[in-house]
Amino acid sequence: MNSDNLKTPTGDQLISPSVEDTNGENKVKMKKHMGLLEGVAIILGIIFGSGIFISPRGVIQEVDSVGGALVLWTLCGLLSMVGALCYAELGTCIPKSGGDYTYINEAYGSLPSFLYLWAANMIFVPTTNSIMGLTFAKYVIQPFFPECDMPDLGVRLVAAAVICFLTFLNSYNVKATMKLQNIFMFCKVGALVLIVLIGIVWMSLGHMENLENAFAHTTHNPGKIAKAFYSGIFSYSGWNYLNFMTEELQNPFVNLPRAIYISLPLVTSIYVLANMAYMSVLTPEAIASTDAIAVAS
Repeated sequence: MNSDNLKTPTGDQLISPSVEDTNGENKVKMKKHMGLLEGVAIILGIIFGSGIFISPRGVIQEVDSVGGALVLWTLCGLLSMVGALCYAELGTCIPKSGGDYTYINEAYGSLPSFLYLWAANMIFVPTTNSIMGLTFAKYVIQPFFPECDMPDLGVRLVAAAVICFLTFLNSYNVKATMKLQNIFMFCKVGALVLIVLIGIVWMSLGHMENLENAFAHTTHNPGKIAKAFYSGIFSYSGWNYLNFMTEELQNPFVNLPRAIYISLPLVTSIYVLANMAYMSVLTPEAIASTDAIAVAS
């Protein structure tokens, strides 16, 4: 196999040239260019997304109290941590890149793995990208319509333009995509840290009215609690994406679980503090009535 064919149009090397295994066969292997820090950055960059800016509305609508909402966000973090560690165990048992596709292929064969990959590319991934694109568009457009509803067509056009641009960039230039991903990660983390710091300052000034009687009116309806968990868990989605790059991770048997031990507790802490900041400024009714909670805050 000619390694020159394994490059993007800009000449970025995607995988290393063929090497011989013990049986004398040529195999193509991914370059192990990611360490622990890069693994943590990937998990944080993927998890921190639109969820924390839209899910608080769905959670507070279902649990009906700020205290119940904060407990639920913590439980969602713990549940994600358990799932991530189980998935890391699977990743070290089958140390191949590809994530879900690879594991299904190893366990059940090519047909189920192909059907999963088809469903992921036709349904799962596009719908998730559309949610993120629409969320981004709403936050961009919201400041221009402070007193009225945002035009639905404008939101959709902005979201479509962003998705098309990022799709083109991912296809054309891998290095530029990685740089842009790092920039977005620092921007998202910076925005959340800024929200947390402003919330801490606001609460330290004595503005704790919205957090008094925090568990009053908490729902005990199992159906509503389940829907609240669904909204919360959506914000933590992405903890499994490092398994898609296991072959590119240096010493995955050590770095994969360590990346999860570092990133998931950090995400949970930031999410809980961010929600406290939201709730210190806005009432539950105000949170439930806005699509752009960070702008409203």
